[in-house]
Parts: sequence; structure tokens; C-alpha cells
Amino acid sequence: MELNESKLIEREITIRNLAMTREVVETRRSLIRWLALSLGIINPGESRLGAISVLDSLLYFQFDQKRDPSVVDLMEYINTAWEPINEKTLRYHLLQLTKSNIVKHARGQYSLSQPENGEKYDESAWVNHYFNTEINPIKDKIITAMRELKNRR
Repeated sequence: MELNESKLIEREITIRNLAMTREVVETRRSLIRWLALSLGIINPGESRLGAISVLDSLLYFQFDQKRDPSVVDLMEYINTAWEPINEKTLRYHLLQLTKSNIVKHARGQYSLSQPENGEKYDESAWVNHYFNTEINPIKDKIITAMRELKNRR
């Protein structure tokens, strides 16, 4: 019996292990780009700033302002800190971040996915929550598959 692999894919998650060089930590923009690349939001060599500016705006509101922004808030921040972005492009990137479970949308406001344990506006709690809910279940399935494989010898 042959498996239809495409039907088995629940979701793809890209996490990259990137070097943290001196150049990376020199500016906010280089750190945001590093995070976007590390979290798989952009691909290596990608020059579009839309996804990066949206991530930056979300991080700014979540961890600096400690509040959940609306589309208008995000647009104002991006237009000031980066370059003008149209609402359709902003909503596209928010949708992509929502599909990847990085962002949640409720009552017209956006936020990074909330940790079950810890403060909503704590970056360490958010990272731990993301890895626990998105990466660890994959790890657990791989362990199960390895054990099943071992039992088939």
C-alpha cells in the first residue's frame, strides 16, 4: 500500500539555526531580519521588506507598547518606521503569520500567540510557548515513529 504523503502534511514549520554575529545585533532592522529568517517568515536572500516590517510592528506593540494593535496601528507604525505599506499587503502578511500560528487575531486586534504560562508581553514566554506548541509535537511524533520502527525489526 502506498501512502499519499501530501495528505499527511498537517503543516510545515521552518526554523533556522542562524549565527548571531556582531552585525546581526548592531541594529533593530538587522535583528528583525534575523528573527524573520530564523522563524521561517522569509527565505534566504529575500529582499521584500513587507513581512519584515509587519513582524517588527507586531514585536514593537507586543513587547515595547504591551498592547494589541489594530490594522490602523500597524500601518501607522510601518509607514513611520519603514516605508509606506498598503492595507492589502499588510493584511496578506498578517494572514500568513496567522496561518503559521505566530499571530492571533481577535476583535480587530492582532497579537503574537499567547503563552499558556507566563506573561503575554514577555518575549521569553512567547518563544517558549511557540516551541512547546509548534515544535515539540513534531518531536514527539518523530520519537513515536522511531520507536515503532525499532519494534518492527
